[in-house]
Amino acid sequence: MAGDKQNEAKVSPTDENKENQSDGGLGLEILQIIKESQQQHGLRHGDYQRYRGYCSRRLRRLRKTLGFRMGNRHKFIGKKITVEMLSDSRYLLLVLMEAERAWSYAMQLKQEANTEPRKRFHLLARLRKAAKHSEKLEKLCESHRVDAKTKLEAQAYTAYLTGMVEFELQEWKRAMEAFNKCKTIYEKLASAFTEEMAALYRQRVDEISPNIRYCAYNIGDQNAINDLMQMRLTGGGGGMMAEKLESLITQARTKQAATMSEVEWRGRSVPVKIDKARIFLLGLGDNEAAIAQASNEETKEHLYETLLAECRDTIQAVREELKSEQRERGSEGDSGKVSNLQFLHSYLTYIKLCTLVKRNESMAHTLQAKLKEPEADENKRGPRPQDLIRLYDIILQSLAELSTLQGLEDDHTFQKEVSLKTLVYKAYRCFFIAQSYVLVKKWSEALVLYERVLKYAKEVHPLKTQTGNIRKTDRTFNLYIPHNSICKSAAILDTDETAEVPSQQQVKDNTPLCDRLETFRLDSTLVGKQPNLVQFPPDFQPIPCKPLFFDLALNHVAFPPLDDKVEQKGKGGLTGYIKGIFGFGS
Repeated sequence: MAGDKQNEAKVSPTDENKENQSDGGLGLEILQIIKESQQQHGLRHGDYQRYRGYCSRRLRRLRKTLGFRMGNRHKFIGKKITVEMLSDSRYLLLVLMEAERAWSYAMQLKQEANTEPRKRFHLLARLRKAAKHSEKLEKLCESHRVDAKTKLEAQAYTAYLTGMVEFELQEWKRAMEAFNKCKTIYEKLASAFTEEMAALYRQRVDEISPNIRYCAYNIGDQNAINDLMQMRLTGGGGGMMAEKLESLITQARTKQAATMSEVEWRGRSVPVKIDKARIFLLGLGDNEAAIAQASNEETKEHLYETLLAECRDTIQAVREELKSEQRERGSEGDSGKVSNLQFLHSYLTYIKLCTLVKRNESMAHTLQAKLKEPEADENKRGPRPQDLIRLYDIILQSLAELSTLQGLEDDHTFQKEVSLKTLVYKAYRCFFIAQSYVLVKKWSEALVLYERVLKYAKEVHPLKTQTGNIRKTDRTFNLYIPHNSICKSAAILDTDETAEVPSQQQVKDNTPLCDRLETFRLDSTLVGKQPNLVQFPPDFQPIPCKPLFFDLALNHVAFPPLDDKVEQKGKGGLTGYIKGIFGFGS
């Protein structure tokens, strides 16, 4: 909370600078203020509750600053902002924050409505409240005291929130009209102002476009689905539209799934009776095409994760059906033949493992490209060859699982393909392990690993002639030979002179200066606040002690008898004891 208050303190002066009073009247950068506030107070991570709390605290500060309090702690007195009160742009900001608070609460309820459907009623109420506040802001901005740009931004903001309300109510035509009005205003504003402001307006237009196409699709425009798919590839349609778009795609595939009855793989036709498997297999080609057409690595990674999640869900559904089938056939015993359902399970597992391999290979290519780039910031850690080793470990693990798929044990062509890929990725992994040794100048280990890479390359070529092609291996393995030569040259040139330079571990040992005066070392701690000059407290030193004397004559000394003295002490017996008690004989 303390950190949040500090952030608010940093943002407030910036926003007040944007609330300017130009020659045309009061001005308020509506879109810029809400975008920066959202990014700095929770919406970067989708935390609408935090942003709602920020809006409440901002409102309290504004009311206190303007002297526009709603009563006191004991009584509420409602007040309305009128046109006559517009002497300061902060009055407009007050209404804007009220709308933002209601909108953020609605978005918070939308997240919770996935598990609690009744919260949808509260969601609609808060969205209507936000639209009502935006209409109030638009009416205030119609005053001659407000400049033209603020009037247009207020109209666009009202149209946006009105479209959100109609979108949730599934009033597609009215929602489309509101979004189109908002889009038109922002496009006009983008063409009239600086490049920095134009980028902000265009970003808002990109956010609205998927909503417009979705409304058009629901009205009856069948071509809109293609536009939505293209927006999905470019990373558009986030937030509210993401769920709607995924639901729309699932509905379209469900309609097509009724016509699908079987799938053919590895020369065997398998009937597909599970609806979830049908829907997944129908969309597999579209998903792969979407990944191939993805515009950037972030979008591609998102599509890979979506495909893997769908594949896991489908495999789970087939596994449950397979368990029930095995329970029914339990009494009949296992005939040894792979059933159709088991083969379908193997096919789906094959798709999942191949997707994992492609995803990690794509990530590896991205990292390899970054390795070749010079580091822009020396303080920031860039990619290292060690990062690639883990990716190739995962790929090899996936290939090992591929070779054990049920129903493909006797498919020699498939097993050779998997063996070929395994050798290729082992070579890649071995190469980057060698690169990591080169960085720390361990030439012997690097040379051995480079030789292992060439060994894998020689094993790959005969398999390639039998199974097909992996063309990239020829070009890649040809690069390993120069690396091997460079490593040999570096090992020869690396003489023993480097051994004379004290290592970091030797410089930072705990030996005090007085004990190593014969050895020169660059020890920066000697000029610090706590130089290690002598050992304190000093160690204990052995010293001579006093001699010990032994009385050897004592064993040969005869002492005089003392029997007579002992008898005198005991003389008198009981009578003497009694006399002593009563005082007689004293």
